[in-house]
Amino acid sequence: MTHRALARLQQGLAAARAEHLERRRPVRDGAQGAQLAIDGETLLAFCSNDYLGLAADPALVEAARAALDTCGVGAGAAHLVSGHHRFHDDFEAAFARFVGKPAALLFSSGYQANLGVVTALAGRSSEVFADRLNHASLVDAAQLSGAAFTRYRHLDLAQLEGQLAASKATDKLIVSDLVFSMDGDIAPVDALLDLAERHDAWLYLDDAHGFGVLDDGRGGLTARARESDRVIYLATLGKAAGVAGAAVAGHADVVLWLVQKARPYVYTTASPPLLAACLLESLRQIETGAFRRAQLQQRIAQLRAGLASLPRGTLLDSATPIQPLVIGDNAETLRVAQALRARGLWVPAMRPPTVPAGTARLRITLSAAHSEADVARLVEALHAVV
Repeated sequence: MTHRALARLQQGLAAARAEHLERRRPVRDGAQGAQLAIDGETLLAFCSNDYLGLAADPALVEAARAALDTCGVGAGAAHLVSGHHRFHDDFEAAFARFVGKPAALLFSSGYQANLGVVTALAGRSSEVFADRLNHASLVDAAQLSGAAFTRYRHLDLAQLEGQLAASKATDKLIVSDLVFSMDGDIAPVDALLDLAERHDAWLYLDDAHGFGVLDDGRGGLTARARESDRVIYLATLGKAAGVAGAAVAGHADVVLWLVQKARPYVYTTASPPLLAACLLESLRQIETGAFRRAQLQQRIAQLRAGLASLPRGTLLDSATPIQPLVIGDNAETLRVAQALRARGLWVPAMRPPTVPAGTARLRITLSAAHSEADVARLVEALHAVV
């Protein structure tokens, strides 16, 4: 007999299935690349965040092999015990130099980093101000911090200014994606910094999708933001960097505070040192990777030109590798994704709650690993099935 608590879960799953919101995990074999082996099929994939094609780059693979001989596999303990390896330390210093901040801290994931930073800086006497389209990890972090949590309409800085002016909080923290993961648009960094300075707030920028891609690879920080002590910068390292983890950079005392107070950092076994060795090589590839970024921009321009005359769907305005094609209806979005898969193309269908209701979309992501022929094939298929 099914107990009532399990029955309620099963009812919830049935409701999600009826609304075309049930999710399943595709199983991949082999390495990351433009061509993927998914559930036993070889598909041309436009779904990963490996924007520079570094995830299976031979230089990173060789860095991992070399590190194995010196550090083994596991870290063995938390950073504050004995898990902090020379590779971790060297990467933090190199990352801080690269993004133009005094110090940096390496976390095991972007989700952990956001939880750690926000809960370390904000408490019951604080207020967190967040863009409504921020990543879920920033939402969860604000709610877990115990601070007052205020959200403003997407990129509506006039509303944000009114909220900041009305706040009586001791500490204020503005948190925003720098490149928004489902829309591909970019936050106005200097305008946000103006508000932070005017209202004496921290500004925390999650650049998960801009690091390695924007500017010269250093991401979306402006010169002012690099110099400002109130700006804290996060880069996810499992996307354009091709490895895993996340790095947070800021004033040296901010980083020292996080070492004391960021619970997901303090109470987690350190990430494998060999990953930090790979990240050092990844950083070198990003620094010298102008040709990769140029190729990526060519693929973005090719896709946007090819879809300009698409009779249905709305291609959102994005200059980043994230190219969302909004269809709206959940079932229709799934139908298009399945029709593309039948043609050997893997493009994920994004539905609520990942995106707002009524804005289900194909989230097309491009990589320097894609060829001109790959993108032409996708454009042709979309014209046929949308």
